[in-house]
Amino acid sequence: MPTESLLKFGAGDVKLNPSPIRPDWILEGNPVARNRLLSSSRDGSASTLIWDCTAGKFNWFYGIDETVYVIEGAVIVKDPSGMTRRVVAGETIFFPAGSQAEWTVEKYIRKVAFCRSPMPRALVLAKRAYRFLKRLAKPHARAEEAPAMFLGG
Repeated sequence: MPTESLLKFGAGDVKLNPSPIRPDWILEGNPVARNRLLSSSRDGSASTLIWDCTAGKFNWFYGIDETVYVIEGAVIVKDPSGMTRRVVAGETIFFPAGSQAEWTVEKYIRKVAFCRSPMPRALVLAKRAYRFLKRLAKPHARAEEAPAMFLGG
């Protein structure tokens, strides 16, 4: 009897749902945004979404860490210091929790967003202490080793 797979296929062929940008964030135009949740971690700390948006200019405030990979189109991103960068298909950008950016979508953008809720500082310190003690117990282990599934052999 077959069991349901934990793997999810077909991420490129997803139907997106309306995901309006907050009206008070919009600076110019009438950007129309849509998204679709592709996956969530078991503990709820991480998720992956597909998001797209039509032309417009708006602010975005990040309450979580977000790594963006642009699939199609482009966006001009301006940080609070005024530094701007055009990000095009095939490029990535990281927005840490607590940051903000002004987005100018010239025509259209489609992205994959890898989102993660940061751990509380006390938990980060405890995790670092645990890793340190673990390295003391296994002196040959590397500190920044990739997960086993990415190691050759």
